[in-house]
Amino acid sequence: MTTHHPTAPDLTGRTALVTGATRGAGLATARKLCARGAHVLLNYAHDDTGAAAALATLAGLPGRAHLVRADVTEGLDTPCDEAERLFGGLDILVHNTSHFQPAPTLTTPTATADRSFAVAVHPLLASAPRLAGLMAGRPGRIIAVTSTGARRVVPRYAGAGIAKAALEALVRYLAAELAGQGITVNAVSAAKLDKGDGSMPAELAKTLAARTPGGRLTTPEDIADVVSLLCADEAGWLQGQILTVDGGLGLLAG
Repeated sequence: MTTHHPTAPDLTGRTALVTGATRGAGLATARKLCARGAHVLLNYAHDDTGAAAALATLAGLPGRAHLVRADVTEGLDTPCDEAERLFGGLDILVHNTSHFQPAPTLTTPTATADRSFAVAVHPLLASAPRLAGLMAGRPGRIIAVTSTGARRVVPRYAGAGIAKAALEALVRYLAAELAGQGITVNAVSAAKLDKGDGSMPAELAKTLAARTPGGRLTTPEDIADVVSLLCADEAGWLQGQILTVDGGLGLLAG
């Protein structure tokens, strides 16, 4: 369980919406923001039982947590409505959803690429005007969670990688247009995550950890830590940046 440190960024009273928030990096981010005092809406699409279990893990933290069920491919209107109803506005959006169906590039169906775009890019692009309105007069923070596969070739990752590359481009364009309103737009990028659930083959995990200068794989908590930093007042002059969280793995050739 994340603990609250007095020297960490204080987000007391701020409000946040995290998409894909009931597992992995999304849940770790929701937990981190709640631990910093933010009130957080946890968006999820289908699994009510899993969402309830995720919400229970946030009990007792300084910030309040709420669930909002919505398929982001249909837009962020429902989560935004709930943020306005509960909070009267929004300070932070963490856009964490993605779709990955592994396939070689030459045999990736266009439908797979379309689905990846619908999940990663469309919600933020379509909802940007609404988000700007909800964040008006606040130190707004829009943070996208992306992947090193947006800039490097990862085998069988083309559909998701292309969508993530488009998401990073969108981050830059939105940053330029929203900076004058006091809203920052940045992204946090990571390589393969160790989610601690045994989903990664042990041999692959061992190989990647050995190659990483930091000596271990990236965890969802590592992503959450950097998202939290981007929400701090001191990060207000960062715009359109893609911050890579990988323990130095991307510094090495090959």
